[in-house]
Amino acid sequence: MSRKPSVAEFARYLRTETVGGTILLAATAVALIWANSPLSGAYFGLRDLHLGPLTTGVWAKDGLLAIFFFVAGLELKRELVVGELSDVRAAALPVIAAIGGMVVPALIALGIGWGQPGIERAWAIPVATDIAFALGVLALTASGLPSSLRVFLLSLAVVDDLGAIVVIAVLFTSTFNLLAAGAAAVLLAAYWFLQHKRVRSPFLYVPIALATWWFVHESGIHATIAGVALALLTRVRRDPHEPEAPALRMEHLLQPWSAGLAVPVFALFAAGVPVNGDALVEVFHDKIAIGVIAGLIVGKLVGIVGASALAVWFRLAVWPSGAGPRDIVAVAMLGGVGFTVSLLIADLSLQDSDAAKAAVLIASMTASLLAAVLLIRRSRAHGTMSG
Repeated sequence: MSRKPSVAEFARYLRTETVGGTILLAATAVALIWANSPLSGAYFGLRDLHLGPLTTGVWAKDGLLAIFFFVAGLELKRELVVGELSDVRAAALPVIAAIGGMVVPALIALGIGWGQPGIERAWAIPVATDIAFALGVLALTASGLPSSLRVFLLSLAVVDDLGAIVVIAVLFTSTFNLLAAGAAAVLLAAYWFLQHKRVRSPFLYVPIALATWWFVHESGIHATIAGVALALLTRVRRDPHEPEAPALRMEHLLQPWSAGLAVPVFALFAAGVPVNGDALVEVFHDKIAIGVIAGLIVGKLVGIVGASALAVWFRLAVWPSGAGPRDIVAVAMLGGVGFTVSLLIADLSLQDSDAAKAAVLIASMTASLLAAVLLIRRSRAHGTMSG
């Protein structure tokens, strides 16, 4: 008689990145098909349904995605303190690469779209890299690559998205609530104090985390920044009497929820973009849309690889352990997966954003496919070398 899998085994199953990536891509496919089907009215009705003060789509984008950012932030903090990025020159590489990967696409989009209405803000569309989707593609195609490359991509994408959030705050935040921001800062200080005093009770941490998220949201800052801030304040070094550090414990607890629920539901509501024949034709006649495609596919690759090479050349940084320039090229191609954050910026920056959104989808899909080919080739190369 076969034994039913336990909840713990299912959680371990969801922790595997290949499974998380598969669920994520499936949710994206469902969203695109549903939003462009005869049932599209039901999709947009569900997305725009108000649940309390926010719509379902906003809860998914600002709320559930904050869980993903918290988990990603925990891993980043752990790598910075005790892992691959604890060396200053190793940590410098993804930061410098991220800056190059933001500046070059923005310049390309601005250059191609110069003079077009809305370009004064639309240049920011290709700045972002979608962490969840990029890591999902990496997990599905690069099992043979050194783990240091995943850390490089995670760090680069976190810096990249923080940069995009700053851009959103500067360009698109019409009101800033100083009182709400102050309340969030006080709550973050309380969270740090409890961590410092080795307090473990979830009855204190959960209300503080929820309240921090709400006040960050109300301040006008992108709410997902709350997840990153809380993660970076979480303790990652284990005390002698502890079986594991708080960061690792919370990562194990929340990662299945992030991979199995938060990110797929977010993708389900974010990826449902109407793509009809007229929108696709308009893409290649719209200079802003062309700039977005060139920025994401060409600009991200050139910016990330160029900045990385210069950083290593001037000895400001070192290549990830076990990896080299060709591996960075393959991973850099994933930087062109702008997707959700790029779609958000397109929506904020343009009154008629259909062409720009279609351009984001085309560029993200193209970057994913090109990156998958490059990553599979590099995985095989590493397999040959290790064999």
